[in-house]
Amino acid sequence: MAERRNAKCHCGAVAFTVELTDGLNTARRCSCSFCRMRGAVVVSAPLSGITVTKGEDKLTEYRFNTGTARHFFCSVCGIYTFHQRRSNPNEYGVNVACFEDVSPFDFPEVKVMDGVNHPMDGESGVFGYLTFREKGEQQA
Repeated sequence: MAERRNAKCHCGAVAFTVELTDGLNTARRCSCSFCRMRGAVVVSAPLSGITVTKGEDKLTEYRFNTGTARHFFCSVCGIYTFHQRRSNPNEYGVNVACFEDVSPFDFPEVKVMDGVNHPMDGESGVFGYLTFREKGEQQA
C-alpha cells in the first residue's frame, strides 16, 4: 500500500496530498544549476500521486533549459512544492519540507544525483552524498 502524506507551502495557500512511490526512501537532491540554488530534498511520486486540495490557482510554473521539467511554486510565499521530472516525466519530485512533521534535516545522508550531466543526455548517476549530523554528534 502506497504511503499518503499531506503537504502545503509555507503560507498555506497551496495544499496537496501525495501518494509516495516508496515512502521517504527515494530522498535525493540534484546538482543541476536550478536545484543547487533551490537546495530542496525531494522524494518520488507518480504523476497520479498528487492531488492539489487548495490553491491550484496559486501555483506558478517555471521551466528552463529544455523546458521539459515543470517546477511548481506557491505564487504567494514562493515555496517550491513539486516538479514533474525531466529524468522521468511520469513522476514528480516532491519537496519533503512541505510534508507535515518532516524536515530535510531528518535525513542523515541524502544522495545527490548528477543533474549537470543529466540522465536524459547520457551518462549520469549519483554525484555524491550530503550528510547532516547534529551539533556535538561524532563523525563516523
